[in-house]
Amino acid sequence: MKWTWRFQRFGLSFRIAAVSLALLLLVQAAVFSVVRLSIEQSARRQIGQELIVGERVWRRLLDQNAQKLSQGASLLAADYGFRSSVSSGDTETIRSALENHGARIGATVTALLNNQMELLAVGEGQQAMALAPVLHQMASPLSRSAQGSQIALVGRTPYQFVMVPMKAPLIIGWVLMGFPINQSLADEMHGLSDVHLAVISRLAGEPDKIVVSTLPPEEVMPLLQDTAEFKEVLVTGHLLMARSIKLDTGAGDVQTLMLRSVDEVVAPFRQVQIALAWITAAGVVLFGLGSVLSARRVTTPLRSLVSATERLGRGDYNTPMRYLKRQDEIGGLAKAFDHMRVSIGAKQAEIRQLAYWDRLTGLPNRAQFRETVQQAIAEHGSQPQDASGLASLAVVMLDLDRFKHVNDVLGYAFGDRLLKAVAERLTRQINEPGTMIARLGGDEFTILVNPADAAAALALAARITQSFEVPLSFEDQTVDLSAGIGIALWPADAQDSDALLSRAEVAMYAAKQKTTGTQLYEPSLDSSSTQTLSLLSELRQAIEQNELRLFLQPKLALGTSRVVAAEALVRWQHPERGLVPPMLFIPFAEQTGFVRQLTLWMFDEAARLWRGLQSDDQALRIAINLSTRDLLDPDFPARLDGILARHQVPPDAFCLEITESAIMDDPQRAEHTLNRLSERGFKLSIDDFGTGYSSLAYLKRLPVDELKIDKSFVMAMEKDEDDAKIVRSTIDLAHNLGLTVVAEGVENATIWAMLKNQGCDEAQGYFMSKPLPVAEFVVWREKWLHKLAAVV
Repeated sequence: MKWTWRFQRFGLSFRIAAVSLALLLLVQAAVFSVVRLSIEQSARRQIGQELIVGERVWRRLLDQNAQKLSQGASLLAADYGFRSSVSSGDTETIRSALENHGARIGATVTALLNNQMELLAVGEGQQAMALAPVLHQMASPLSRSAQGSQIALVGRTPYQFVMVPMKAPLIIGWVLMGFPINQSLADEMHGLSDVHLAVISRLAGEPDKIVVSTLPPEEVMPLLQDTAEFKEVLVTGHLLMARSIKLDTGAGDVQTLMLRSVDEVVAPFRQVQIALAWITAAGVVLFGLGSVLSARRVTTPLRSLVSATERLGRGDYNTPMRYLKRQDEIGGLAKAFDHMRVSIGAKQAEIRQLAYWDRLTGLPNRAQFRETVQQAIAEHGSQPQDASGLASLAVVMLDLDRFKHVNDVLGYAFGDRLLKAVAERLTRQINEPGTMIARLGGDEFTILVNPADAAAALALAARITQSFEVPLSFEDQTVDLSAGIGIALWPADAQDSDALLSRAEVAMYAAKQKTTGTQLYEPSLDSSSTQTLSLLSELRQAIEQNELRLFLQPKLALGTSRVVAAEALVRWQHPERGLVPPMLFIPFAEQTGFVRQLTLWMFDEAARLWRGLQSDDQALRIAINLSTRDLLDPDFPARLDGILARHQVPPDAFCLEITESAIMDDPQRAEHTLNRLSERGFKLSIDDFGTGYSSLAYLKRLPVDELKIDKSFVMAMEKDEDDAKIVRSTIDLAHNLGLTVVAEGVENATIWAMLKNQGCDEAQGYFMSKPLPVAEFVVWREKWLHKLAAVV
């Protein structure tokens, strides 16, 4: 902090120059580090590749020499005179022929062996005693490889041998030829690949010997102790990388070291680094001088602009700015300040304009509409109605249906175009004097009709509804329009503008909920809305205060009449309202997203009670309903994993029921979640099957195990033949797809018998039992089992 304070005491010019130089040096240091590291890594990669290529070149040289020897040996073995000498046993002629042919191809070792791989003759001047041990080890492998070669140590010198058969026409002997791996071959290798070479011979009980090397022996000796395939060692001040290759030997151990100097590969790049360092040094000097000069050119006009801003702060907008003639950034800044001085009044007026108008549609916004309603009420005074019953004014509020879906599917840009088109269509419908149309926000519009009564407001709503019957078309997209419309009248429904707008909104939401299209405000609607808001607030505390209750409705196997499963249902035991019906809080929980907490509570409570619900003769599976929000939550499967682990319950103890509409809201994400749940072992069921819009092709793709026929078909199948056919067809379809079938809504014995005859698997309904608290469910099941046992 002390250093920072002292640094800030210097002028802006100094700070700009210092910071610029520091950043430049930091960047250059980073560049040098990265370049150096990159060079070293690149050099090592390059050397690694060169050593691998060097190995291939070395083996190719050995193969070429082997081919040369093999051709010479084959030529000698095919020579008629030589074969005659072998047949006659003319040893001197054989030795002379071996020596002459060996000299032609550079072979220093030539020999003739019999079929028992015994040495018969060697070339003149060669020691048979030295070859005998080597031949004993490698003759047999060479005889099995017609085109192969073998490396072997003769003394401490590595030789490459080949051996070819001599036939007349049967094999009567073998011709052996070999040449030493010497310095000339190593030098040839180095000339071809720039890779240094060292050949090492190893014998048990003796120190390693460097036979040939393109480097001084003292540089190679430190590498002999390391047996790794790739190695690095610092020798006489420079770094060597080596690759160890073990040659195919028949006698002794011969290894080749491929060596490359890292310093030689990196050397060309070092010159580039030195040049870069000089360029950096010169750049720092020039950059420092330029920074100081540039900083002073900036700071002097800035002081003048600071004084000008202080004048603007005091309200002096008449004094023009200096430096307006400069063409650089300072001049631009001065012109911007001067423009601000001139246009600040106009901007303030524009701000007031924006505060009262909707920028997207060009219609008045909520603030302007509210003030207009206030003015209209003030002008009319407190006269409620005239003799004809005409209300002073009406507010008509509408909210588009499925607008969020349009935004989600077609994008926000398309949604904006839709809102502008709706505004234009509404404007064409409203041409009476004293009316105003405004956009309140989102997809909500409102209309002030002044004067108007209920009939006039309803007539206007009817015209709007009729105009929405014509779809909107944008390029290749067609959108059907509909809206919920609410109407509130002054002074019959409210005495001030805020209450009037609020009650029009209550009527609008009632119209959307009841799907009636248009709704006049009624006091009962407001109390219902207030109660709903209160319930939503209290629902958030219901879980913490242990007010929720788990109810179970049994599912029975139609074939055995045994209780095989139960559907879990939630009930709310409110401390003041009593038992709150699910239809009063479940829909709003789904709208607000709180249904996810309800699902997790039900799953946790069912998992906690599951073990105590199992009987000795029949396992009980619990079915839990999932909502759209559950399927679209990517963390939902993991949350269930945690609950199962906490209560030590297997996944197959649960059946998760999903409606078709929940799946079709976002099929791809829902299918992904269902696949994850199925992989965990949960049984999956399509609830209310037959009431949604999913195709059979899509149903076939889903990992479901069960179809649950909607109760509307089951309850009517006794009297309606069409419903009975639907139920029968659904059962056949499910069984053909390998799925089990549950019929919901079994209300009497006749329906039970019909379903049993049609092969339905399970049944659920009030004929067996209504939903019961867990304790009562246990008692009911015991009674049912006793009853079933008595019948059997």
